[in-house]
Amino acid sequence: MKCSLSLKFSKNLQFKWGDELSELRPILKDKHTAVMGIINITPDSFYSGSRVDEEHLLLRVEEMIRDGVEILDIGGESTKPGADAVSLEEELKRVIPAVKMIRAHFDIPISIDTYKSEVARAALEEGADIINDISALRMDANMADVVAHYNCPVVLMHMKGTPKTMQLNPEYVDVVEEIKEFFEERIEFAKSKGIREENIIIDPGIGFGKKLEHNLVILNRIDEFKSLRLPILVGASRKSMIGMILDRPAEDRLNGTLAITAYCSMHDVDIVRVHDVRENVEIVRIIEAIKNADKNGRK
Repeated sequence: MKCSLSLKFSKNLQFKWGDELSELRPILKDKHTAVMGIINITPDSFYSGSRVDEEHLLLRVEEMIRDGVEILDIGGESTKPGADAVSLEEELKRVIPAVKMIRAHFDIPISIDTYKSEVARAALEEGADIINDISALRMDANMADVVAHYNCPVVLMHMKGTPKTMQLNPEYVDVVEEIKEFFEERIEFAKSKGIREENIIIDPGIGFGKKLEHNLVILNRIDEFKSLRLPILVGASRKSMIGMILDRPAEDRLNGTLAITAYCSMHDVDIVRVHDVRENVEIVRIIEAIKNADKNGRK
């Protein structure tokens, strides 16, 4: 099964669960920040509100769609700092039934948050659309071939080390320049494996091998990543950087998340990956209304 999803010109999508139909906007539009909703099929993700079991999966997805989500991101392995890896068998057992269930009821772009090529392959066969790889094709030698074969969009994320080790005193001389150099190498590698450049999305990896000051500098200089001429994804929802600034636990970091989403929308970041769909969608709509207002006050 080849992926037919286009990053910039996807068909109008509809969901079939419930009483109403709702068309979604194309996945990526110029000067628009798309909201990607997180669904974790895990028992140990850092924010418990993102975890969902099979019984409540369709209700959660329907709620997200009604709230305006544009992409779902399904994960079967926690990648929080210090997390242990999950076996291939366990990740498949968690993720593939969820993809099948969602695809049977909803016509919405599905992203799979995995660095394992066999999970990616199985999910794409069941109707997933996007691979979101925290290792940027480095942790599984076959992942690039799978992405190329299915001709699907792929998120290449920057990370130092592994989830188990990434927060053990990460250091940079110039965090933005070093991440840009990393992306330049990864993009060339992806292209050498047959992945089309127009299918690549870059994610600077907030919280993945970065201290608070690194995360803040990345956001402060987010416009510099636009020189790579690829869509940018930012995933900062409820992360520890917000807790460090506000002294709040994950359950009480929504305000901080919304501040970052507003900032990203002001800077035309293409995708924000979030736990709380409705609130983030509303923030994006307000910011975009302000940005698009006629400067002379005409309708």
